[in-house]
Amino acid sequence: MSASTSTNRLSPPAAILRHAVLLATGALILVPFVWMASLSLKPPGEIFRASFSFWPAQFYGVENYTKALTEVPLPRYMGNGLVVCVLILGVQILVCAPCAYALAKLHFLGRDLLFGLVLVGLLLPHQVLSLPLFILGYQLGILNTYAALVFPYVVSPFGIFLFRQFFKTIPDDVVHAARLDGLSEIAIVWKIMVPMALPAVIAFSIFSVVSHWNDLFWPLIAVRDQSLMPPPLGIMAFKNEEAGNDYGPLMAASTLVVLPLLIAFLAAQKWFVEGLTGGAVK
Repeated sequence: MSASTSTNRLSPPAAILRHAVLLATGALILVPFVWMASLSLKPPGEIFRASFSFWPAQFYGVENYTKALTEVPLPRYMGNGLVVCVLILGVQILVCAPCAYALAKLHFLGRDLLFGLVLVGLLLPHQVLSLPLFILGYQLGILNTYAALVFPYVVSPFGIFLFRQFFKTIPDDVVHAARLDGLSEIAIVWKIMVPMALPAVIAFSIFSVVSHWNDLFWPLIAVRDQSLMPPPLGIMAFKNEEAGNDYGPLMAASTLVVLPLLIAFLAAQKWFVEGLTGGAVK
């Protein structure tokens, strides 16, 4: 056994403590989701009980989920979310991959300054830019359209940063060989770099889809037409100022909205982890 292997191996108490901390943290993160799923199965009378039990005394799941799917056009909202997320992700990859390649493999004046601006973009909350983006959308005449939900996210500083870090791990000899074969710089991006960076693309895709599928702030500003509303904005229809919130169907709708993201993440978690760690070492 090598010295490095024996050094990196944790003692049994340390390993138990580490797993206990991980389990406790995971449980804290899962509690809201478990509570949401539980409330989606309960009748109104059980939702506000002082004692909590996951399984309801009276099963009310069929009524809540039926109401969630019929009282508001939830399938339409989820379809809107799918369209918006696919459009945003496609445009972001089209923009971010060439930008990241230029920052990672090309040498030009001001490259480090541009990368610094990308890092500054990572620090800025999107909400800071909401007012100028709204004014720009109004001047372009695209408010209350799918374009209004897409155009603020065309350039993703995180996508450029992630792709750049992954592209830097690809040897320069690969790029030189592609150039000798007569490939243009754009062809190198799409035929060489992006396929080799597939884990990073998958990781970024998960981040992008989850972020924009769950986005409420910008759609609340940009669209008013109910037929254009994405899922988080659409399920606010269960909020009633006079009668109060209908929590059972609201939790059922929220569960249905979260479920596709959970399935997608579990299916792609191997590539997700590889994509995040691939650019950490060179």
